[in-house]
Amino acid sequence: MHIGLIGLGKMGGNMRERLRRGGVEVTGYDPNPDVTDVPDLPALIAALPTPRIIWAMVPSGPITDQVISDVSALLSKGDLIIDGGNSRFTDDQVHSATLAKAGIRFVDCGVSGGVWGLTNGYGLMAGGEKADIDELLPVFDALRPEGPRAEGFVHAGSVGAGHYAKMVHNGIEYALMQAWAEGFELFEARSDLIHDVPGVFKAWQRGTVVRSWLLELLVKALEEDPDFADIEGYVEDSGEGRWTVHDALDHAVPVPTISAAIFARFVSRQKDSPSMKAVAALRKQFGGHAVRKA
Repeated sequence: MHIGLIGLGKMGGNMRERLRRGGVEVTGYDPNPDVTDVPDLPALIAALPTPRIIWAMVPSGPITDQVISDVSALLSKGDLIIDGGNSRFTDDQVHSATLAKAGIRFVDCGVSGGVWGLTNGYGLMAGGEKADIDELLPVFDALRPEGPRAEGFVHAGSVGAGHYAKMVHNGIEYALMQAWAEGFELFEARSDLIHDVPGVFKAWQRGTVVRSWLLELLVKALEEDPDFADIEGYVEDSGEGRWTVHDALDHAVPVPTISAAIFARFVSRQKDSPSMKAVAALRKQFGGHAVRKA
């Protein structure tokens, strides 16, 4: 199988290498001349056999919209586009409907694994028609971790299902990371009692019910910088956590843990939180509690 891959940043470049190792022929295009295989989109299209398969691995939103629009203008009926970025599932349905008018097929695929995917493989969540997914199985098999296909790949449902599954995955990820972070802060607050914070987390890696890959990554980070002295406590969000909460509100599904994790990230961006000032002022008013002067 031979596919075109658009977007050769760190993750896209790793995916190209993983695909090639898995026996999939890949021609990649990126505006960066240092990493691209072809000079432009027409050259990419010309390099592919028909029906053509294009995997777009670019940032969600306007960039994805533009890439799909530009590449679809060069494709033919029966060709297929995969959006492997972190697009919102509602965008998938718009893209699919637009492409269908030209007879171009569309599949969305949520991809997890980050910078470790080249070595460990990627977790894949696909949405689309069964016939299209079946056709793409050699591609998915080359990217996913070794072992049973069900452990690392799922055809989650119709168009949009792959990105919806990835959206919820990221919402859960937010909550898990927040729990680890709060545990770390609590240990730090009890340095009189806990003398080896990295050691505690490392001990949890085997035999405990909380062992996980995120725990392994936390241990790795602590071994590199035990006090996180070189890291500012400012955390961005990619948008998918927000989308998870939005959809939960639309369907009256309570997601308090995920919501709290999102709001904690917002707090991290405030050097002097106005809401915490209000809480301090209220505590002084009703209880006479002391406040710290700025």
